[in-house]
Amino acid sequence: MSGHSKWATTKHKKAVVDAKRSKMFAKLIKDVEVAARTGGGDPVGNPTLYDAIQKAKKSSVPGDNIDRAVKRGAGLEAGGADYQTISYEGYGPGGVAVLVECLTDNRNRAASEVRTAMTRNSGAMADPGSVAYLFTRKGVVIVPRADANDGLSEDGVLAAVLDAGAEEVNDLGESFQVVSEASDLVAVRTALQQAGIDYESAESSLLPSMTVPLEVDAARKMLRLVDALEDCDDVQDVYSNFDVSDEILAELG
Repeated sequence: MSGHSKWATTKHKKAVVDAKRSKMFAKLIKDVEVAARTGGGDPVGNPTLYDAIQKAKKSSVPGDNIDRAVKRGAGLEAGGADYQTISYEGYGPGGVAVLVECLTDNRNRAASEVRTAMTRNSGAMADPGSVAYLFTRKGVVIVPRADANDGLSEDGVLAAVLDAGAEEVNDLGESFQVVSEASDLVAVRTALQQAGIDYESAESSLLPSMTVPLEVDAARKMLRLVDALEDCDDVQDVYSNFDVSDEILAELG
């Protein structure tokens, strides 16, 4: 288990309780709106919208905000933006691969923000295709240990999702990570629900095929770069392939 995995799966929980709360809410609302526009405003027939709504709810986004986002996306309420998905690639400290996914209604603004965040924080932009091949689209469900799942084991999670197409279950300490093909995400999430197992998030994500270990100085710069990118209004997700040991993570606080 890598330190990066622990960091990556808990970052949004930390963001909700700190000064980034409103920015995180905005990103979650944007996901809901885009999902409704793409697949319709009924979460029963639009699993991507269902998962976006559940993630927003579990992150304490007010219900009224979620409902309005669904209506804007479905065209039932004015004010919706024409968001486009754009990806940017680059390198961080130590040759770490960085892939940035944006949802934006202004491509020039998004490109400028990402480039500025990169160059000011020890990163560098790269040509399309330079690092994308290092990542694979997967379905990722995060299952917390505590609350309703108190006493849940890795074997218990695996037993619930194995027949639904899950490829592996990783113990991340405070939670379990269930990985599947992206096309099996809904089946895996449904299997957990049917087994009475609460989940924290279910989403399509990019996982690296290889990782780059970082020492303290490079790790500090890399985390600073990720924070700067995530602070950009148009950035939805930042994926990277760095690996930091638990000891270094503890040293960095």
